[in-house]
Amino acid sequence: MAWNPEQYLAFADQRTRPANELLARIALKRPRRIVDLGCGPGNSTRALCQRWPDAGITGIDNSPQMLARARGEGLRASWREADIATWRPDQPVDLIYSNATLHWLDDHARIFPALLSHVAQDGALAVQMPRNFDAPSHRLLREVAQSGPWASRLSGKLPDAPVGAPDFYYDLLAPLSQAVDIWETDYLQVMEGDDPVLDWIKGTALVPVMAALDAPDQTAYLEVLAARLRAAYPRRSDGKTLFSFRRLFLIAYR
Repeated sequence: MAWNPEQYLAFADQRTRPANELLARIALKRPRRIVDLGCGPGNSTRALCQRWPDAGITGIDNSPQMLARARGEGLRASWREADIATWRPDQPVDLIYSNATLHWLDDHARIFPALLSHVAQDGALAVQMPRNFDAPSHRLLREVAQSGPWASRLSGKLPDAPVGAPDFYYDLLAPLSQAVDIWETDYLQVMEGDDPVLDWIKGTALVPVMAALDAPDQTAYLEVLAARLRAAYPRRSDGKTLFSFRRLFLIAYR
């Protein structure tokens, strides 16, 4: 899948806010080795660098486009292109931090304990993931995918619920942890523009859809989806659009 850093960062403030809120809750004083797993264009890595300026920080992503943007930010960090599903550190790290990434992976029952096993004693695994897959935005993504001439090509590209409930992650990690901090936040995002919800998901959830379709079908799919999103998220009297977005946060201390 080809990611577009500019499309993603068109909503930089809204996308970075949960990254900062996760970071603010991490109760580590001086982590020496930090991994930003799924660092994207480096917006979350920048926050890590500011919080812990003396730490060795590595940003890992599988998108060369995102990493190219991150490298151009001039951050005091190293960068590595790797598949986060199979990534392993060469030694335990003090903090594995992952903002809006792990929902792209299957088999969380295996992956989360495995990630925690790579954290040093008294370190932490800190994760934020979207959990709004039953919202109109993502439900309509799936409905349009399943109802058009592209249905066979999009089969399996948009799972219904890639992120479990909070208690699922607690039960996974609590037996392996000193403590687990887990919570959810519903963000009511105030959006501007003609099709702001469509523009938002173009930077994330729509990426695998666009990768599977040729140009004519991309255009046709987006036209159908845009009309349905406008109906689901009408403009308010002040011209703004409200887009509710739920996110799951967890911090497990090894």
